[in-house]
Amino acid sequence: MARVVRFHEYGGPEVLRFETMAVAEPGPGEIRIAVRALGLNRAEALMRAGTYIEKPALPSGLGLEASGVVQSIGPDVAGFAPGDAVSIIPPISMARWPAYGEIVTFPASHVVRHPASLGWEAAAALWMSFLTAYGALVDIGGLRRGEFVVVTAASSSVGLAAIQIANMIGAIPIATTRSFAKAPALRAAGAPHVIASGEEDLAARLEEIAGANGVRLVFDAVGGPDFEPLTAAMAKGGMLIEYGGLSPQPTPFPLFDVLRKCLSLRGYLVHEIIADPQRLRAATTFILDGLAAGKLAPVIARTFPFDEIVEAHRYLESNEQFGKVVVTVPPRSD
Repeated sequence: MARVVRFHEYGGPEVLRFETMAVAEPGPGEIRIAVRALGLNRAEALMRAGTYIEKPALPSGLGLEASGVVQSIGPDVAGFAPGDAVSIIPPISMARWPAYGEIVTFPASHVVRHPASLGWEAAAALWMSFLTAYGALVDIGGLRRGEFVVVTAASSSVGLAAIQIANMIGAIPIATTRSFAKAPALRAAGAPHVIASGEEDLAARLEEIAGANGVRLVFDAVGGPDFEPLTAAMAKGGMLIEYGGLSPQPTPFPLFDVLRKCLSLRGYLVHEIIADPQRLRAATTFILDGLAAGKLAPVIARTFPFDEIVEAHRYLESNEQFGKVVVTVPPRSD
């Protein structure tokens, strides 16, 4: 038996419940893990509220990221042994493979033995952020050394991962954030240019930084009215990769900029990388190499104990965090 977190109705953080459930032995190709930490993602808040791309049958589990210790392995699993320190690649369906629990079972294909230098919290904060940023900037965007890339919602865990990846490649990240409050921290995190889009003229500042040639690649989590100044500052043949929808306002279609500059506006989900074994191998190799070189490192905003996961969700939705929200799970005595 183990404690898990589930919800029986859609709503705010208060709908999350602790329940004690039997944990089945791992089946073929599966690994059972004693969880030590959870990384929280906005996708989990959206699914809990009933507004995510996946709408599960209720009651449902939740969670995309965890780190912990291999407890047991199922048939046909190679390369892992009980006692290994591992972390979880986010699954396509968190209803099928929920991470919020003291003990969880995941496909071996979604389990990674992470570097010994990473603690439980950092390991739980790693994969969603860096896989999302890698997939957009490297796999799809083909970001090159010396070129500018705009990263919106830059203080999020994905935004901070994108800044680190851009710097690792030798590109020049331009971070955008709503106000100047987080600007010093973004500069300290590696962004040479920071724009407060709620307090400055976004298009004018982008032109000032990138020049008349504009920015080839934009990595956007927001949508909304900023679509127009972003595309106005883009280079001919540029690409805007949209992976979120944080703005509550409508997103205009910048028709004439798209036409005259031959722009590509592309929707993106990290599932594209996770569902393709070859692309996922390339991504994990890139990220692990960056960790080993000291060029990539998860940024943790705040940690909460497992018993306070409702408060952790409230903090996740406050937009006050700088980096990842992590929940720690105490070791079981059995």
